[in-house]
Amino acid sequence: MDTISVLQKARYEFKPVLPEILTKPASEIQLETSTLSLPPRDEQKVREFYKETIGKPAVTFTKGENPAASKKRRCGVLLSGGQAPGGHNVLAGLFDGLTAANPDSELVGFHGGAAGLLNGDYEILTKEKIDFHRNTGGFDIIGSGRTKIETAEQIEATIKTVQALNLDSLVIVGGDDSNTNAALLAEIFAQKQVPVQVIGVPKTIDGDLKNDHIETSFGFDTSTKVYASLIGDLARDTKSSGKYWNFVKLMGRSASHIALECALQIHPNICLIGEEIKAKNMSLKRILYDICQIIARRAENGENFGVILIPEGIVEFIPETANLIAELNRNWKEYEHVFTALTTLELKKKWLVTKLSPEAYHTLDQLPAELAEQFLGLRDPHGNILVSQIEIEKLFIILIRDYLEGMTGAGTYKGTFAPIAEFYGYEGRSAFPSNFDATYCYALGLTAFELIANGANGYLACVKNLARPSTEWSAGGVPLTMMMNMEERKGEWVPVIAKSLVDLNGAAFNEFAKNRDRWAIETCYQHPGPVQYFGPDELCNRITETLRLESEEKSRFEAWSNIAVKR
Repeated sequence: MDTISVLQKARYEFKPVLPEILTKPASEIQLETSTLSLPPRDEQKVREFYKETIGKPAVTFTKGENPAASKKRRCGVLLSGGQAPGGHNVLAGLFDGLTAANPDSELVGFHGGAAGLLNGDYEILTKEKIDFHRNTGGFDIIGSGRTKIETAEQIEATIKTVQALNLDSLVIVGGDDSNTNAALLAEIFAQKQVPVQVIGVPKTIDGDLKNDHIETSFGFDTSTKVYASLIGDLARDTKSSGKYWNFVKLMGRSASHIALECALQIHPNICLIGEEIKAKNMSLKRILYDICQIIARRAENGENFGVILIPEGIVEFIPETANLIAELNRNWKEYEHVFTALTTLELKKKWLVTKLSPEAYHTLDQLPAELAEQFLGLRDPHGNILVSQIEIEKLFIILIRDYLEGMTGAGTYKGTFAPIAEFYGYEGRSAFPSNFDATYCYALGLTAFELIANGANGYLACVKNLARPSTEWSAGGVPLTMMMNMEERKGEWVPVIAKSLVDLNGAAFNEFAKNRDRWAIETCYQHPGPVQYFGPDELCNRITETLRLESEEKSRFEAWSNIAVKR
């Protein structure tokens, strides 16, 4: 085992305080069903792919009898996608629930995500190993990976593995793509009568796996606190020196939740929200104009410094770059084959001039060479551009510097511009989980087991009422198919779990929009400091601003609804 830090020793002492229902023996917990849960759109098309598992009800746990809970089980588990703080506690909760119900039950951990499942690369997780990783960050207990199970050959390999290991259940811990995989396996197993239950657990620091049932994905709380701490330190540094403009790129490929949460915590001068840019069809020129106007106004006040937050996926929201990416993604198989023989950017562009629309080619042609190469670079397993590898923060710096030079020549800008580019990404993915995430993840692991113990298949574990004390949380599951819609992947329309974007009418964005004009000109940075594990509740059990604001909005709506019903 690795050496143990002082903090790790101290974190071993942390005991999650559970929702009351999860403190009961598994034999005393049963499911209570609600109405059928169907996809909000594309139901008929999704149904064509998921005939066996669509139309199931959402469920919550209630006190009752479940004699099947004590059955000896062999449960597989894998961690999929990028790391998120708290993943080890999901496994700890799953292990504890499994072995408390029957000490002879086993938890089989697959190494490296779905690749371990395909290749039969696994280990039997012991109490000693589980205990060593409790309340710690990272996914190093069994590792993670981004392999997706899609082809007929992969499906057959999966069936071969689960049957060879005599598994009766499989838990997949991951984001929207990974849980789309979980839904697919649940459906295939049901169709082929493979007696293996599949349960998903909502993981992603990006915060884009949520809905009415999933209030937040695990890891979002810790990672945003880590980023906010770093940005707060950076803001204090730049205020102290009075001379730097900090362009901070943050995680969030398809949604701007992390940037928005950090803005609510820090009060930066500028925070770009991709969803707003898309909704308003804001051109790159308009975005640059707005940023430069703020820089100029702050310069008039003698403040040639500031903080700008940029979600990494902003390129998929700005009309010009989004159009370029869409055209490149659409025919990437052909492009990738040709590009292997074209060794220079100029050769690639010469070939693309007849392949892309004039608008898309113009955007590519206007990019600095280094950035253009990044747009034509590596793709993920789905053939989509890896936006984290596009140094969009540097592109903004280049373009803004040119814009400000023009303003200087026109006499409308008399300041100095000293930009610094930062990218906070992996720093937040494997931190020691906050008290919230440590508790939430342990509860999710127990919830996954209780769903298995009650015979569920094709469900995502969910724990709700998260803005309240953890003793008041409720637990249950929601059908994975309920969250699906149809999307184009590699040129084909397939059902996938829909990403949750920033709600421009929601409480979190409204709070940001209400204050951003003042934050832009005034220097009113907040400095939250590092994640706190010990001390008063307002420090160590603080929830995210997003969850707090959304919970307050939900409470107001429910109160209004009750009054309306009484009337």
